[in-house]
Order: sequence, then C-alpha cells, then structure tokens
Amino acid sequence: MSLEEKELDLATAIKKAIADCEITPAEYDKILAIANEDKFIDNQEQALLGQLQQLIANGTVKRVAK
Repeated sequence: MSLEEKELDLATAIKKAIADCEITPAEYDKILAIANEDKFIDNQEQALLGQLQQLIANGTVKRVAK
C-alpha cells in the first residue's frame, strides 16, 4: 500500500467515526493498525490521529462498546 493510499484509508476511517459521532473499540484498533502498518507515523497521520483524539476527549466522538 502506498503512503497516499494509507493516508486515504486512515482519513476515511477517521471521517466515518466523526460522521457517526461514535467509535467502537474495533474501529479504534483498525485506525491504529492502519497508522502503524508501515511502523512509521508521519506528520499528516499524526495530525489526523491528534484530531480524532481531541474529538474523543471533548466528547464530540464518543467511545462505545458495540
């Protein structure tokens, strides 16, 4: 998977969580797996993950136990 494909998959997964206003443990694990796939988290991936974490922290995206 190319870097662009990886970032697109990561962004898509994060956008889905934001649109749903919730994230399951499986979805969260998938997002982390995508980010860590190449054992390197670049600046853009770090920014996306940071935004997701901020939205979880402020309650915009809720962690659910589905």
